[in-house]
Amino acid sequence: MTVPVVNAVINFSTGPSFAQTMILDQGILGTNILGDSAAVIVDVSDQINLIQTNRGRNATADQFTVGTCSLRIVDQNGDFNPQNPASPYYELLTPMKKVSITASYGGVTYPLFAGFITGYQTTQPKEATDVTLTTITAVDALRLAQNAQISTVTGATAGDLTGTRINQILNTIEWPNSARDVDAGLTRVQNDPGTQRTALSACQNISTTEYGAFYVDASGSFVFKDRGVTVSSIGGTPVFFSDDGTGIIYKDAAWVLNDVLVFNKSTVVRAGGSPQVSLNQDSIDKYFLHSYYVDNLLMQTDAEALDYARAYTASRQETSVRCDSLSLDLYTPNYNAGIIAALELDFFDPITVKTTQPGGSYLEKTLQIFGVSNRITPNSFLVNFVTLEAIIDGFILGTDYGRIGINTLSY
Repeated sequence: MTVPVVNAVINFSTGPSFAQTMILDQGILGTNILGDSAAVIVDVSDQINLIQTNRGRNATADQFTVGTCSLRIVDQNGDFNPQNPASPYYELLTPMKKVSITASYGGVTYPLFAGFITGYQTTQPKEATDVTLTTITAVDALRLAQNAQISTVTGATAGDLTGTRINQILNTIEWPNSARDVDAGLTRVQNDPGTQRTALSACQNISTTEYGAFYVDASGSFVFKDRGVTVSSIGGTPVFFSDDGTGIIYKDAAWVLNDVLVFNKSTVVRAGGSPQVSLNQDSIDKYFLHSYYVDNLLMQTDAEALDYARAYTASRQETSVRCDSLSLDLYTPNYNAGIIAALELDFFDPITVKTTQPGGSYLEKTLQIFGVSNRITPNSFLVNFVTLEAIIDGFILGTDYGRIGINTLSY
């Protein structure tokens, strides 16, 4: 049985780049970063007995959260003892060094996580006296943006597109261009407010204004998707998973029907504007009042804020059964298609899940992936996808927030 080969690499250099340092006359231009000495980069794959990663979006807050990673290393030589002068990593075992996890399969290497070490925890198993277990915890770059306080954004002017403003914020915290994937954006924004806040909250404010998405991908790059992408992505060809042999088999699927994502009254307030409200009375009568409120957004007109509120209510006023999560076991025999799907699929990719039910009925729904977690040991590889309905209905929201008419919504 062929399974992915997992690699865990620690890069003991400082700075945000995951590339190897390039010494003059010894590197690859466009790939390496310039330096006067090579970084200490070590592959610890054969020392690890557990890897866990988690990246995803908080559905109720409509924001992606900080990705996390945990590596448990079996240390037989005291290499990860920070007080051991004989360790090859002596004086290098400090927080904010870099770690990356990849999986190779079928000649392709797939990123699983890239981030920054926050701590090292050492324990000694009771049954063993000649080894220690060192658990390394790491977070992705969203945490760095969360830690970075800003007040002004250099170059920001009224009329900037949202993608331009995201890049200006990332420039302010000196994030490298090589570790960004930023769409141009479809909304023009006000001048930066110049208030004290984190770089993350500033980027999330722009992302919400756009009705887009801001997150860190599995390779460690900041990603900004404008609403043209977030809306159209659900229209892609979904990967089909089923338990009846008609699609890729899976380990488990969790289905839910609840009111967690119901919002039938939306209030959107732009900076300097008045509250713009959209509600659907039929939904309120059915589910009671579920309110959504967001303020200090940076679209330029109240009309755009009202379009946002109408689109949000239209997309969230109703609920239906959905597959909440899907688990895949990559050690399943003859699982080539499942392995490729597990390693390739990421945020916004559409999938269809089908689960047979008693009496010949079944559950089936097309959703998008908004969370990815991995649990890997020397003898197992489990992947879990958190799935949700599209952030906003593409039939409701166009590139100008839809300009939804009175015949479309009750508000």
